[in-house]
Parts: sequence; C-alpha cells; structure tokens
Amino acid sequence: MPTAIAVTSADLVLPPTDQQTPTAALLQAPDAQPLEAALVDMNVMLERYGYVVALYPASIPAAHERRLHTIRSMLETDRLALLKLDLPPLAVAVLVRQLRQLSICDFSAGVVASAARLLSHYIYAGALLNSVTKLDRVPVSLKAHAKSWMPGTQFGVLANPNSQLIKIGTATATPAPGASAGTGAGLTGPEFATQLLVGKGTLASDWVTGTLAPAWQVSGVQETGLPADSPRWWGTAKMIEFAAFLPDISVLYQLVASVRREKCHWCGIELIGDRCGFCSAPLTPPPENQSRAVGVLNQGSP
Repeated sequence: MPTAIAVTSADLVLPPTDQQTPTAALLQAPDAQPLEAALVDMNVMLERYGYVVALYPASIPAAHERRLHTIRSMLETDRLALLKLDLPPLAVAVLVRQLRQLSICDFSAGVVASAARLLSHYIYAGALLNSVTKLDRVPVSLKAHAKSWMPGTQFGVLANPNSQLIKIGTATATPAPGASAGTGAGLTGPEFATQLLVGKGTLASDWVTGTLAPAWQVSGVQETGLPADSPRWWGTAKMIEFAAFLPDISVLYQLVASVRREKCHWCGIELIGDRCGFCSAPLTPPPENQSRAVGVLNQGSP
C-alpha cells in the first residue's frame, strides 16, 4: 500500500510524470472545510493508507498550520507526518511530486517522509523578478534595492539550495554568505543532470528559457501555472518562477536507497538522515541529565 501524500493547496499538485505516479490529497484551509469534516477525511485516509505525509509551505497562513496540528492532536495519531518546507512554492510542488513518485516504491513511510529533507538539497529554485524591494527571503543589498526603482530592471534570484542575486544584463553576482559566485547565466546551477520547470507569471522575458536553461544545461524545459502563493513569497506579481530538479525516478530511488536507514529512538519509525519525518526527533538523542552551556565559551562548537 503506497504512503499517502497530502498538500495544503491544489496548485502544489503537478501533473504526474507517468501513469503510476499517484495524486496527492488536499488538506483544505479552515475557512473552506469544517474541522469535523477534516477529521473524518484524515481518518479515512489513515485507515486506507496507514500513513500520511503532509507537506506544506512555511508561508501558509497560521490558521491553516494550526488546523493541521489540531487534526493530528485530536486523532492522537503518530501516523501523520507534518513537513513544513521553507522553499519557494514551485519548489514545494516539485518536491511533492518526487515524494508522490517514491510513495509507490518499496520504501517505508518513515523513509519517504525523511527523504524530503534530502531531496530538497537537489532542487535549484529561483525566480526572475522585476523588483526586489519587497523580497525578504533572500539577502538583498541596498544597491540592489536602489536599482529596483529603475524602470526595466530585472533580477535573477536563487533561493535554494543557496541564496544568490544578480542584476540581469550584468556579470555581477551577489551570493549570500556561504554561497559561491555565479557562472554561466550568473546564477550557480546544478552540477548534475536536471530538467527545468518554469512557472510563467506576468513578466515578459525569455531569460529563463533562453539564457538560464542553456547555461544550466538542462535536458528539458516544462511549463506550468504559477502557484497562487508565489507573488507573496517573492514579493512581486511581475515574475517568472523556476526550479531545476532530478526528473528520473530511478535516480531518486538510488539516491534515497543509498542513505543508511536508522530507527527513530522516540517513535520507532524508520528514517534516513538526521531527523525523523514523523516526530521530528533528532537521530541521536541528547545525553541524559546534561544541558549545553550557552555563552561565549560555547560558540563555534559543533
């Protein structure tokens, strides 16, 4: 039985890559569905599939997030994973589809849930913007803010896996602390084979498909509608969002299967990586009766 994948918005469910890829369930907002109905729907899903992995952007309204935790609390279930993703909306949709693909493989629900953190590092997500004056997801310099007021100015922004910002038409890139300088189209791209998903917004430009895609040497370009939350996430409605991703299910499978599997010390579910996808407990429990000192002497310690 496949693990059920759920989302908080219908536009996070991209078309399947093949006939085997299942769809995702929709967990509606409080103003769209009464709590009683939401509880019934989730209970039916748990009875049918055993486990549910729900993914939602960190940018959803607080009331919607509270609804998710209320459902899990009232059902008193440890079979519902709530994965909060600090990724751009289009990247969330890509990750959702990848987990939908993995949900029918021979992975346990715990591995599928904890694979979200692993796979997010392989998604290169960004946007082409006409302004960065309201962008608060990526560090923006005062100089870039000033250039936003110049007519016709456009910016290429990378938000994941590193932060980077460039002014289109120049070779100058401004990486965030810890990020490397840009090459090719100015934004640092993946060093592995990817396809590019493009969410067409209201900005008229062929820079993403005509310049970025060749520079990143993507094997194909797909177009889709822009998620409804994208303008709010990026701080402007005049934009084009993009995400480069691993398209091959066999590569995704090998990537996840190559990671050592562990048992969560708290809930006992199987996981990969350093944190359980269901209870969020770290892989290694903190030493008993020992607390970390906080202060100057502790700075720089791992």
